Amino acid sequence: MSSKQPTGRRFRALGSLAAAVPLLLGVLFAAPSSATPPSEHPEQNTAAASRAQPADPDHSPNIAHLANLPKQPPFDNIDAYGTDIAFQGDHAFVGNYDGLVVYDISEPQRPQIVSQVSCPGGQGDVSISGNLLFVSTDYPRSNDTCSSEETDAADPNGWEGMKVFDVSDPAEPRYVSAIPTDCGSHTHTLVPDKAGESVFLYISSYGPAPEFPQCKPPHDKISIVEVPLDDPAHPALVDAPVLFPDGGNPGAEGGISETTGCHDITVFPDKDLAAGACMGDGVLLDISDRAAPKVTERVRDDANFAFWHSATFNNAGTKVVFTDELGGGAAATCNPATGPHHGADGVYDIVGSGPDAQLEFRSFYKLPRAQADTENCVAHNGSLIPVPGRDIMVQAWYQGGVSVWDFTDSARPHEIAHFDRPPFDPGELQTAGSWSAYYYNGHIYSSGIQEGLDVLKIRDPRTDPAEQVRFEEFNPQTQPVHAG
Repeated sequence: MSSKQPTGRRFRALGSLAAAVPLLLGVLFAAPSSATPPSEHPEQNTAAASRAQPADPDHSPNIAHLANLPKQPPFDNIDAYGTDIAFQGDHAFVGNYDGLVVYDISEPQRPQIVSQVSCPGGQGDVSISGNLLFVSTDYPRSNDTCSSEETDAADPNGWEGMKVFDVSDPAEPRYVSAIPTDCGSHTHTLVPDKAGESVFLYISSYGPAPEFPQCKPPHDKISIVEVPLDDPAHPALVDAPVLFPDGGNPGAEGGISETTGCHDITVFPDKDLAAGACMGDGVLLDISDRAAPKVTERVRDDANFAFWHSATFNNAGTKVVFTDELGGGAAATCNPATGPHHGADGVYDIVGSGPDAQLEFRSFYKLPRAQADTENCVAHNGSLIPVPGRDIMVQAWYQGGVSVWDFTDSARPHEIAHFDRPPFDPGELQTAGSWSAYYYNGHIYSSGIQEGLDVLKIRDPRTDPAEQVRFEEFNPQTQPVHAG
């Protein structure tokens, strides 16, 4: 999940606070489709597919590039960013600023597009539970339908929030319901309830302003939506707890973010634990009461972290990797001028347990290969590779590509594999590269902002044991425990 906002689109506005009336699906494109609706920004309606696979990507010998499936119409323009991924069975559900794409990955070396749903609103963050797919809308729209129009953040009738789709037939996703949330839904995290009767969505959003009618400061909270599994047409906002009663990090010169909400939350349901990356702060939360998460620990690093973006636990729940999205994902920060401690990962040990647990910093990890000044590059979305007894994760770095690294020794993280394309545009900095890179059932899947879906295979004795671990469903920010 990410914080990048595309040029020309201003986020932050929310319309009616009433629950949205479910409508029929806006526009469904069965793959392959040749229909391309008019771009909201015609000046940016440039095909990206022709540049989706620059020649000679650099990769370590232990990674093979099995497949690339470029973005297809209507998502083949430069403004239709590919975003996050959720997995179920033989399908990958990939978000897009203009909707979502369903892929058949039963043969990973030959992924196929099953369906595409045009439903603009950015950034299309996705998660899945059973037949239900949840999709974030983070930019103000004229209403809650998939045929809505872009509107201004100051529009009191603007709408943004969560949408629910039925994907029992992946070839024909069906729009079920929607619900508005304050400041929209930049990202969301699925949290199953303990009774198995509903799911909670922890919704992160930020960026309030006095002139935004539905997103006024202070916005020091998250929104919690409950969706009954047997009645998904009626999601309900159950609470909007304030996580930062003191206002959080006030921000500082040098790009240190003020905390006006959270960017992303990763939950570890088996341990009733969550880690929040909240702009200027990193937090641990007790989620034993799913509807009432409580902050138990908070850290910040104004010397090195500009924007706390996302989090990943190790399998034992004794460590957290926080990412710093310096530059919002649009800047070239993997260069010598930026250095090794900015736009990096921070590895923290969790010392103690329960309400007394504390986060203790151990080290930084940053991509070890310098990137060009025309490549946006910074720490971004990743997941554990489920290796028993070791802490290894795969991570996206935008145009820095995909990195596999080991943090078993928290103080000495190191890379063990990588895949890295040349610059998307060698002559000009443009937003591209791997938004999310996740390991799922033996393969690495990367969602490219411009590049479409990449499938990679790592073959290494350090990661080979992960081949034995299988999940039927995988939402990377709803972190499961794997055996071992």
